[in-house]
Amino acid sequence: MFEEKPYICNIINTKQTLMELKYDVVVIGAGHAGCEAATASARLGANTCLVTMDMNKIAQMSCNPAIGGIAKGQIVREVDALGGHMGEVTDRTAIQFRMLNRSKGPAMWSPRAQCDRGKFIWAWREIVENTPNLSIWQDQVKELLVEDGMVTGVKTYMDVTIKARCVVLTAGTFLNGLMHIGRTQLPGGRVAEPASLHLTESITRHGIRADRMKTGTPVRIDGRSVHFDEMQRQPGERDFHKFSYMGDVRELPQLPCWITFTNQAVHNKLREGLKDSPLFNGQIQSIGPRYCPSIETKLVTFADKDQHQLFLEPEGTNTQEYYLNGFSSSMPIDIQIDALRLIPAFRDLKVYRPGYAIEYDFFDPTQLRHTLESKVIDGLFMAGQVNGTTGYEEAAGQGVVAGINAALKCSGSSPFTMGRDESYIGVLIDDLVTKGVDEPYRMFTSRAEYRILLRQDDADARLTERAYHLGSASQERYDHWLAKKEAIQRVIDFCSGYSVKAKYINDALVGLGSTALERGCKLADLITRPQLTIDSLTPHIPALQAELATLTDRREEITEAAEILIKYNGYIERERMMADKMQRLENLRIQGRFDYNAIQSLSTEARQKLTRIDPETLAQASRIPGVSPSDINVLMVLMGR
Repeated sequence: MFEEKPYICNIINTKQTLMELKYDVVVIGAGHAGCEAATASARLGANTCLVTMDMNKIAQMSCNPAIGGIAKGQIVREVDALGGHMGEVTDRTAIQFRMLNRSKGPAMWSPRAQCDRGKFIWAWREIVENTPNLSIWQDQVKELLVEDGMVTGVKTYMDVTIKARCVVLTAGTFLNGLMHIGRTQLPGGRVAEPASLHLTESITRHGIRADRMKTGTPVRIDGRSVHFDEMQRQPGERDFHKFSYMGDVRELPQLPCWITFTNQAVHNKLREGLKDSPLFNGQIQSIGPRYCPSIETKLVTFADKDQHQLFLEPEGTNTQEYYLNGFSSSMPIDIQIDALRLIPAFRDLKVYRPGYAIEYDFFDPTQLRHTLESKVIDGLFMAGQVNGTTGYEEAAGQGVVAGINAALKCSGSSPFTMGRDESYIGVLIDDLVTKGVDEPYRMFTSRAEYRILLRQDDADARLTERAYHLGSASQERYDHWLAKKEAIQRVIDFCSGYSVKAKYINDALVGLGSTALERGCKLADLITRPQLTIDSLTPHIPALQAELATLTDRREEITEAAEILIKYNGYIERERMMADKMQRLENLRIQGRFDYNAIQSLSTEARQKLTRIDPETLAQASRIPGVSPSDINVLMVLMGR
């Protein structure tokens, strides 16, 4: 796709030594968005440079050392299906795995893994350093270079100019980052790491809107000071599930997490510090995540609660450091520690560092296209927390899309986007560019109207073929998917065609808690019963046992996928019909066709929001808050004219 270009280094002698580098794509920041963006761009053949201030902190887990969770696990599987690496790295470094929401239907199942923080970084660094077409430059970017509305590169604190046709900004919480611990304020993008100054200003001067957000992180605990025997042990799971569709299952020792609770004494101690809490003394003005509140916010919001659940989670196999999930705080240090020591298991508590809050800059995502390219500056892409999101997984999903599209733009190829019926990443990006954000955006299954289509088990079915034809997924990955696809269909065909006789199966059905048959039926009809599974029926049907024995590779994964498609076929087909109906509006492109301010039959709010967002399609316009169905009807009538 791209012509081979050598690494170019032009030395210019002035009062100080300056250097100019030239690439197709420059990625600013090596967090989860940056690593996925850089490797995606390089996979598509773009000569890519990843700029990071610290090569030893690549893909650092700034908060919880865990990947996945409700809806987030689905995003990681989508990243993997697109050829990304987060799932692979998670499997290599997982120290506890669980499939959440098993009591609900498969549309809600979400994988989650606790990871070894240090090994996660080095696994990612190994990938980045060995990706063809990808170079690393350790430095800090201070200025975005723009000429005639088009990005031309960046300038660093070392006075190095890096020329590029596209720039992907993934600076996380570092843009004018300010940390808060009680009344103490420290500039920084993460504890002990400097903030990125000046870069925001070099971007907003071109008309891109910026604002401030806040997030926080809990205390880190020395495990040697914890009385684990006074806590509830939470083990992980050891079945076949994992994140990546490629590779092996978890290889590291699996460790438990631990559960405890706050109490009234803890709450009373924390209330003593509210007057010095930056969240309540006016020190922090920006908005934090509503769904992941600090412990002090919980006290105020849920004043009637006698206790709050806490999870103590290991940071790795070779460290005593533990993360206290549920105790995010920016209270003064002494208040945090004194309060925690009132929990019996923490009475002798020692900590490595306190919790803190951090404020940082982000940019209005409604100024982005669905490719994550800026509508204001040509060639500038943005991904991750700079778009107002939170979470490693949301960042990684955006990073893959931004990196792919930056490379495609450099080669003059058509852009890559995903619909809301294709992926959670598609839902995420559409929500950002259509609705904007007024708090850090986190993905939930409830945000996806087609979540039966967007399961964690079928991300490869939805995305791998598209990724392969783009050049983002390898031939090995594509062949891997084709073999799995064929095997799944073979199991479905067998179950749909095999007849089960009542007299041979009724005793087994009763034993499995299901009702006996009056007459024979197809095996697939039995599998649709909620009490029955392929695994539970296999010992009682020799022909099924023989059929499954032919699956020499990934038997459990294939069986589960086939069973889901059999059990939920009606729901899946109904949701697919709904998605296809909505697709008609997705195909009606309206961008650039209307002067919304001149259409008096639109509501005032609709005119304002349609003008500001300038939606690409009629379907996107219908999702803008404040644009009513009657406004959409007005546009449809005008399009008919």
